Amino acid sequence: MEGFFILEVGRRIKQRRLEKRMTVQELADKSEISKGLVSQIENGRTIPSLPVMFSIIHSLEMELSEFFQGFNPMEPTILVNRKTDYQKFEKEDAKGFDYKRILMRSLPACTIDIALLDLSKDAYREEVTTDAYEFVFVLSGKTEYSVNGQKFVLEEGDSIFFDGRLEHVPVNTSGQNCQLFVIYFFDQKN
Repeated sequence: MEGFFILEVGRRIKQRRLEKRMTVQELADKSEISKGLVSQIENGRTIPSLPVMFSIIHSLEMELSEFFQGFNPMEPTILVNRKTDYQKFEKEDAKGFDYKRILMRSLPACTIDIALLDLSKDAYREEVTTDAYEFVFVLSGKTEYSVNGQKFVLEEGDSIFFDGRLEHVPVNTSGQNCQLFVIYFFDQKN
């Protein structure tokens, strides 16, 4: 329930903000909170406290009843996402890395973040770490995945699972765009 609630609150806030043609900074200023917090809420990374949520809803010139209209706090058992529903987001400042969130859910022991990663043929970034286990499935193209100094060549249909706390980076070696299906498993205890 928690994961769905976080995502739905964020989605509704972002949708209304865009309808009002407000920037993230404008909403943050009007709500008297940081721009970073607004961004985290809209992207389902955190849930606002009640005073913050009420301030945001008020800043969006909505009544509570309007904001929560049709809202069912129980997570749906079936959730269909069309490819047009995928939301773009950035994980780091890097050239050619185009992430699209497919699904993010909180589970009793972990939070799961599912994304598509399009690597252009000239994509580049330094090795990074994440506080999650990662599952990567190659949908198209070919990549050389470097994890903790070891290199693994992965082609369409291949997958890799690893501890993201190890330095890692995918390198597109196909000469064309490469698409990866990535699942992050974040430990709730952290």
